[in-house]
Amino acid sequence: QVQLVESGGGLVQAGGSLRLSCAASGRTYSITAMGWFRQAPGKEREFVAAVAWSSGSTWRADSVKGRFTISRDNAKNTVYLQMNSLKPEDTAVYFCAGARENLRLLSQRQYDYWGQGTQVTVSS
Repeated sequence: QVQLVESGGGLVQAGGSLRLSCAASGRTYSITAMGWFRQAPGKEREFVAAVAWSSGSTWRADSVKGRFTISRDNAKNTVYLQMNSLKPEDTAVYFCAGARENLRLLSQRQYDYWGQGTQVTVSS
């Protein structure tokens, strides 16, 4: 069993920055990759970024390239999402997810564990 807990969400102005954290506990050895997804009001959940635990390889959605950075701290079993140059369209609930297999990480269906989500609101 794996538990994921997000933190760091909040209200920021456009152009500002925010760093989200996701702490994993339980059988963390079963996780090979971590990802961030977000869901805006009235929209489907979408991929934001992912990182492979062992290699540190990362993937990012085109909409956040150049602004968001995903990273991990293996010793702390924690993954981060540094968000810079935030836009109102970034407003969403951000979810942390863990995958047992490093395959189709851009797809929600690849992930086995999910956090409860943290709200990010960007004002104009």
